[in-house]
Formats: sequence, structure tokens, C-alpha cells
Amino acid sequence: MSTHIEQLLQRDSFIERGARSRARALLDAGTMRELAGPFERLHSPWLALQQLVTSADDGVVVAKGLLDGHPTVVLAIEGAYQGGSMGEIGCAKIAGSLELAARDNRRGIPTRAVILFETGGVRLQEANLGLAGIAEIQAAVVDLRRYQPVIGVSAGTVGCYGGMSIVAGLCSYLVLTREARLGLNGPLVIEQEAGVAEFDAKKRGLIWGLTGGEQRAATGLADACVQDDTAEVKATVARLFAQGLPKQHRSERADDFLARLARVDTAGQPAPEDVRNIYQQGDA
Repeated sequence: MSTHIEQLLQRDSFIERGARSRARALLDAGTMRELAGPFERLHSPWLALQQLVTSADDGVVVAKGLLDGHPTVVLAIEGAYQGGSMGEIGCAKIAGSLELAARDNRRGIPTRAVILFETGGVRLQEANLGLAGIAEIQAAVVDLRRYQPVIGVSAGTVGCYGGMSIVAGLCSYLVLTREARLGLNGPLVIEQEAGVAEFDAKKRGLIWGLTGGEQRAATGLADACVQDDTAEVKATVARLFAQGLPKQHRSERADDFLARLARVDTAGQPAPEDVRNIYQQGDA
């Protein structure tokens, strides 16, 4: 027991880091250069109109540097600001960075990208602008992944929901911790719209059992489930980059996943182990 506790105390938690610290930790030491940073004052023009506090970087960090010696841009969403919600400025920073990375590749500079997801999805105060911005991010991911892998990471504690969960699904590879959650809709939204019989948002075991990182990796919706350890996260990202582009991106297997989903008996609440068994039955 004491050895296990010592290991936990010695672990460098990725979850406890902020967005800027996460980006710096992933990149090779001394290579990080922040673009469109807080001194540029690229904050949302809409939040102040609604008496809400703005952030000088709109909750998105764009860091360029080397990862394992290769040109890489890390796009980190700050979950502690507005729940990692995506508005006009934050979306433009991510989409523009991905577009520039794709342009680099077309010019012979093999630039890769990592997106660090801690987001509830679109910022409701900027609904239409945020939705349009997320669509631009999705298009940019699909463009860049023709040349280089785009790797998504979600560690916790916010998770990855809404339109940004679709962005995560478009990534070449997706890395989650056991503490992470991934879903199109959050538990409270499901309960509100479909009722507590459909999804009880108070049952934390059910939430993580169905949408947690371990379950998502076991059902093929993520490529790796790692410990909350900065070194392990970085090593996993580097390993996946070294694999190169996947033979087939997950988003190109939609028919397969729909066939698996069709096997779920929706007459009752499926247990997490039932979902796992269905998704592990192989190709439909």
C-alpha cells in the first residue's frame, strides 16, 4: 500500500496542469513558442456585452515547437475558463493553426498537431458563431490529417462534449485517461431532455462506466487509455505519431459503428459491460 501511495505522490499529474502548462510539458524542453497569446488581447467581444468576465486568450493556448524532434503545434483548451466552452475567437485560433499546419505540409514542412480537449462544447453565449467555428475546426482536422496525424488528448476534469467531441472523433488517434469522459451530450443534458430513467446524472459510476476513458478505449472510440501521468501522456503521443497515419480513420468507419450501435437493446438501460461486449464482437 505504501509503495502505491509513494508512486501516486511522485506522479506528475497531467490533469492538475493548466492548458499552457500541458502544452509546454508535451513539447521538447525549450522549444515552445506561443502564438496569438494573451498579450495579443484576443478575447471574446461578446461576453463583456453580457457582463461576463473575458480571458485575454479566450481560453485557448496555441503553442508551436518540437515534439520528439518534429515540428508540432499543440492546441490546448483551458477547461477552467467557462468550462472550456468554444466561442468565436478560440475556434478561430484552433482552426487557423490547423490550416497553417496543413499549409506547412504542402510546402514540405511536415508539421503535426495535438489538440488537448477539456471542453463542454460550444459557448452558449456565442452559439451560432461557436458552432460555425467548430465546423471550421472539423474541416481543418480533415485537411491536415491527409498529411500528418492529428492526435487528440483528453485527461480531465471537464471531459470532451458537444461539437468538440465530433472533432475528437475526427482525430487520427485519441488518448484518454481513466478520469476523462467523452460524449456528444453530457449526463445532465441527457437527463434533462430524456428523463432520469434514461440517464441518471447522479450515478457517477454509470457515467464513467459508459463515457469514461477506459470504456471508450475498450469500445474502440479511443486508441489509448493512460494513467494521469505527464510522462506517460507524452510518451503515448510520441508513440502514436511514430506509427504514422492510420490505415483508416475512425470517422471513415461510421457504418461499422452504426451497425454495432444497432445491436444495443434500447428498451432498457444497457449496463456498461453490455455495451463493451457489443462493441468488442468484431466487424458487423
